[in-house]
Amino acid sequence: MSGLPAFLAPDSGVNSGFMLAQVTAAALVAENRMLCHPASVRQHPHFPRTRKTRSMATHGARRLLTMAGNALNIVALEFLRRLPGRVDLRAPLKTSPRLQNPHRARCG
Repeated sequence: MSGLPAFLAPDSGVNSGFMLAQVTAAALVAENRMLCHPASVRQHPHFPRTRKTRSMATHGARRLLTMAGNALNIVALEFLRRLPGRVDLRAPLKTSPRLQNPHRARCG
C-alpha cells in the first residue's frame, strides 16, 4: 500500500530484508506478555497451616528489568527496520538532520 517493496528489500523474493527483525520483535513482545503476569498471584504460604505469605515483589522487580530490556530492544529493532523505508527507499528525498546521523552510523 505504501509503494515500498515487501520487507523493505529491493529483491524480496531472494532477500528477506527486515522480516527476521520483525519476527524477533514479535517474539520479544510475546515474552513480555508472559512476564507481565502479576507476581501477586504467585504468593503461597511458607509455614504450614498459616495464612502468612511471602511477598513476590522482588520477583516482580526482576521480571520488570527483563521486560524493560526487551522493550528497549523492540524499539531499536523497529527503528532499524523503519529507517531504510524512511530514507534509503525514498531517495532522492532527504530525511531530517536528526535522522541523518543514525542513518550514517547504520549505513556507513
